[in-house]
Amino acid sequence: MKLFVDTNIFLDVLLERENYTYSLKVLNSCANDIFEGVIADITLLNIDYIARKQTNNIQDFLEIVNDNFNVIGADNKMFKEAFEIDNLDLEDNIQYLCAKNSECNVIVTNDKLFYQGEVDILSSQEFCTQYLS
Repeated sequence: MKLFVDTNIFLDVLLERENYTYSLKVLNSCANDIFEGVIADITLLNIDYIARKQTNNIQDFLEIVNDNFNVIGADNKMFKEAFEIDNLDLEDNIQYLCAKNSECNVIVTNDKLFYQGEVDILSSQEFCTQYLS
């Protein structure tokens, strides 16, 4: 199964936010090749930007993420398509399209307002309950 993992799942783990134990299980399932993990290129940039303000030395974490997840990028065509989605969160739209275009089976996100399209959306807890119990 191919999972698209939203940026907030990584931040939950790195910053030990609510649900981080479920998010950690999701990340470990990809790192251990139980599932194929996919992320958008902006995920690495966003983790760096957000986490750097709250913690020191995240370089090792970013390298682990880069080594264990397939990184998918957006191009002009994808941005044009993202602008046409009836949702104001451009970052979510790009992540959704990355997931859809890379044929992911599910998007794992703890963002309750993440765009609902053709790809199934599960929280980290829902994913763990359905696939890792």
